[in-house]
Amino acid sequence: MQWFLVLGGYIFGAFPTAYIFSQKLKGKDIRQMGDRNMGARNAYHELGPKIGILIFCIDTAKGSLAILIARYFEAPQYILLATGVAAVAGHNWPVFLGFRGGRGEATTIGILLALIPESILIVAVPTIAVLLIKKNVILTSAVLLFRSCLLTGGCRFKVFWYFTVLPCRSWWR
Repeated sequence: MQWFLVLGGYIFGAFPTAYIFSQKLKGKDIRQMGDRNMGARNAYHELGPKIGILIFCIDTAKGSLAILIARYFEAPQYILLATGVAAVAGHNWPVFLGFRGGRGEATTIGILLALIPESILIVAVPTIAVLLIKKNVILTSAVLLFRSCLLTGGCRFKVFWYFTVLPCRSWWR
């Protein structure tokens, strides 16, 4: 049963939000537009700010929902963390679109929002300031994710590495 939660995390993550919106609104594949990425940033530029923000919210919810469902079923910590990784993997390599997706930033933020909401909320204001000043979504995501991970320093070693590697992996992609 527990591994079905991980598979479910992948399926949630693989839901191709930006692709569906670009097909419905423009009749085009978002991966053939702009920076050729299937994420909220590209959707923001190619489909408009309102749609880009909506896609960001949905992609964030994909990560949070995967974690919240695993918590509901009282999954052990390793399944909870594996479910989060699977959600990001699903977003980055969706089975529905030939394993070519986005960077997983919004999905990662959703996972961390479900796992460490206090840390994410504490760093939200300085992160938004970085976005407004630098106008660089990738840098902004890195600041949010890395700062929130620093606030988890009191947790166990393996969990700290999870909260460090997952955001760095998203940024690297």
